[in-house]
Amino acid sequence: MDAVITFTTDFGLADAYVAAMKGVVLGINPGAKLVDICHSVKPRNISQAAFVLSTAYGFFPPRTIHLVVVDPGVGTDRRAIILRTPGADFVAPDNGVLSYIIHQYATGQVVDNRQPLDGAEAFAITESRFWRSPVSPTFHGRDIFAPVAAHLSLGTHPSAFGEPVNSLVVLPLPRPHRTPDGTLVGNVLHIDNFGNLITSLKSGDLPPEDGAITVEVGNEVVHGLSRTYGTAEGLLALIGSSDHLEISLKDGNAGAFLNAKVGDEVKIRGVH
Repeated sequence: MDAVITFTTDFGLADAYVAAMKGVVLGINPGAKLVDICHSVKPRNISQAAFVLSTAYGFFPPRTIHLVVVDPGVGTDRRAIILRTPGADFVAPDNGVLSYIIHQYATGQVVDNRQPLDGAEAFAITESRFWRSPVSPTFHGRDIFAPVAAHLSLGTHPSAFGEPVNSLVVLPLPRPHRTPDGTLVGNVLHIDNFGNLITSLKSGDLPPEDGAITVEVGNEVVHGLSRTYGTAEGLLALIGSSDHLEISLKDGNAGAFLNAKVGDEVKIRGVH
């Protein structure tokens, strides 16, 4: 079957880890179409992987299978899970790496970092007959997640891999908030390969008329929004392709210039 399977990992491309996973998939389903989303997630950085995945998965055909292996708890008692949504399947450790997807199907309150689901199904991966043998305690990506994704791509129902679960681990996602003086405060979610600071603020958080706003990050102030990366000098703010407010430096690296890091506050003034 020509199912699409995507890969998101922190393995990098200097070693054979990604190739080994792809080899396992193709050995089970030679017709699978394999697509890399990202392998340069910083080692063990679950929140970065969750954000990167969230910006890409929605552009794939229906019923794409997204295989995500950023797994600092590999070999421990953390669960391995399949999440089936109306549009796609996800195979991943239950460690928060699917947080942005899970939040779309949230119901009720988060309890002990677990979010109940509504409109999506989740299953624990416990049926070892779908795994490679023997299973390395340090490489579940190759020996558990990859073969499960491959069998899933052949039409095996998620329930065949294990029992249903009704809640999954989520990370606390930063949400913009307003201070008593009306300032809108967000946070840097991600710093991309160009050094652009991608924030938790989205276009819908800003007023239709943006000319009067100022964007503050660190000790720097940006006046108004630019339409593209090339329409202002120095630091600029704009709505990027993921609909998030970004801070960029024309012909430079804003992250390095500002010595910025994920979690830094970004303040918007002039929003009424």
